[in-house]
Amino acid sequence: MAISRNWVTPIAGGAFLLSAVTGVLIFFHLDSGLNKLAHEWLSWLLLGGVVLHVVANLAAFKRHYTSRVGAAVMGGFAVLLVLSFVSVGARREPPFMASVRALSDTPLTTLALVAGKSPAQVRAVLAAEGLPVATDSQSLGELAGPDMGKRMRLLKKVLEGRG
Repeated sequence: MAISRNWVTPIAGGAFLLSAVTGVLIFFHLDSGLNKLAHEWLSWLLLGGVVLHVVANLAAFKRHYTSRVGAAVMGGFAVLLVLSFVSVGARREPPFMASVRALSDTPLTTLALVAGKSPAQVRAVLAAEGLPVATDSQSLGELAGPDMGKRMRLLKKVLEGRG
């Protein structure tokens, strides 16, 4: 099957419409249902549609990008792409990390109350994970160290069966 503008352009246009609308909804926190999933996964259709659109219109694209204006526009977007990888200011952590930090820095007796378990049950869970507890006044953070991923995994273990 030959690459034809008759079907490539509508694919690129439809995929752009889907990506643009879901992207705007996500930006303004108005997304619902499958908007985010559709944006993330169906954007591959946009990428494929644009690639096929370029192939179907290769001669015109070459003319655009060999001109000064076309080269300047593409160069500008290339600079923006590079700048998008630059880290500005402090790295923001997800909002839920404050809860993880608070729970993992609290004494194990308090964590046991939150988990609906006895301190002995919490100690048993941590011991099974290779973290022997010396006193119930220790925190998960003291036992696990600064690795927040490890703290989250341990909190999940401690909180399992709650409710």
